[in-house]
Amino acid sequence: MNAMLPEQIATGARTVAHLATYFEELKSAARGLRDRFAVRTRGFFTPSEDEEARHLLVAYWQARSALFDLAISYRDNSSLRDADRPAWFLVAYASAALLVDAARFLRETYGDCDAIQRKLNEPEPHFGIPEGTYDTVMESLSSPLHVWHLYHATQYFEQHRRELRELARDELLAPALAAIERLDSRLRVSVGEYVAARLRVRSQLVVSGVRRGLIDRALYGLQKIACLMVSDVSTRRGHHPSLPAEAAAEIRSLVRPGDVFVTRKNHVLTNYFLPGYWPHAALYIGDAAALEKLGIHEHAEFRPRWRRLLECDLEEPRRVLEALKDGVWIRSIKSPLGSDAIAVLRPRLADADIAAALARGMFHEGKPYDFDFDFTRSDRLVCTEVVYRSYEGIAGIRFELSRRAGRLTLAAEDLLHMAIHRNHFEPIAVFAPDQSSRLVTGGDAVEVIRTSMAQAKP
Repeated sequence: MNAMLPEQIATGARTVAHLATYFEELKSAARGLRDRFAVRTRGFFTPSEDEEARHLLVAYWQARSALFDLAISYRDNSSLRDADRPAWFLVAYASAALLVDAARFLRETYGDCDAIQRKLNEPEPHFGIPEGTYDTVMESLSSPLHVWHLYHATQYFEQHRRELRELARDELLAPALAAIERLDSRLRVSVGEYVAARLRVRSQLVVSGVRRGLIDRALYGLQKIACLMVSDVSTRRGHHPSLPAEAAAEIRSLVRPGDVFVTRKNHVLTNYFLPGYWPHAALYIGDAAALEKLGIHEHAEFRPRWRRLLECDLEEPRRVLEALKDGVWIRSIKSPLGSDAIAVLRPRLADADIAAALARGMFHEGKPYDFDFDFTRSDRLVCTEVVYRSYEGIAGIRFELSRRAGRLTLAAEDLLHMAIHRNHFEPIAVFAPDQSSRLVTGGDAVEVIRTSMAQAKP
């Protein structure tokens, strides 16, 4: 990790770098859907074609949502220093470039195929995809607000291209600049388009934009572009997920290496992409002393990562291995504790087996996030796959994968079901404020978890 960049910008830069490549893979799959199948002439999908199309929709939606999440994180970050704003612009503008290019690609590829458009407009409730995705994306491309904001972003980039190129000498920011320059022609807004958009945008929005400085207008506009490209967004400005201090302190005191966190953040767009009230999971590693006690600090997988583990958060020694949109990384325990609800699950294993699982999990540190949700490949991982690939086969542990939208997956709530039934895991504690205002431990945790899982996902 580059120590010169704030963590939020580094996270965004890693996400953009991965998605710049991933969107090209999705384009190739989308062309295959158009060219290989006889949907155009037949007018409908066979079951196998339907499965592939829905899988493509899920992959596109999750990747797109991750880019939108970058814009929201800028909006809600009041601590961003002025000196860091150009670097954040570079990441945000690259995100917008990928979003706009993907939207235009959809229009160019499927604009003359009603059957595929109808398929891409179907909802996918397992992954929170609303009805009308294709129509929403197409409407965004003709939005006057979209044109208005994109114009200011391109103006800032042109006026500051030299200094932004200098910033992009940083290896984390270089892929963002490469994406922008590769897609430069897709982002161009003519003066005529801008004037027409300006006349159509409501006067108060134009005035509020004019009163901002150029970089503020650019950053604000990039956030708005993302907003215009997503429907049914469940976010709440100013909401910062976190556990009560007392509950967080209790969790810090009771967790052991190898425990699994299952978490939920309210009012976020992605909710980490997976289904259910409890959508996310992370593997607790522990602190340096605990790892040394287990005797694995010198393990081949830990040794090259030991310095990164120690320096991750100098104020908080406890660590997790967690897959978020920027990939699988060692993170501070503050990451899962920055949630609105949390459950702690413990594997029913001896210390030697825990050590073997943690060493195996560490092998995957640094890999990108798998927006494809394909558990058959291990070069990209989703959050629950970190747990799956760490523990599968250790002392007889087996996970039952379920088919969702054409892919075998393991949801975070599948882990909770295993713990409730004492199937290789057991629940240790849960904080679910809709059920209890305190951290619940022991046998009472099972009922709280059951009740929470029955709750409708907001």
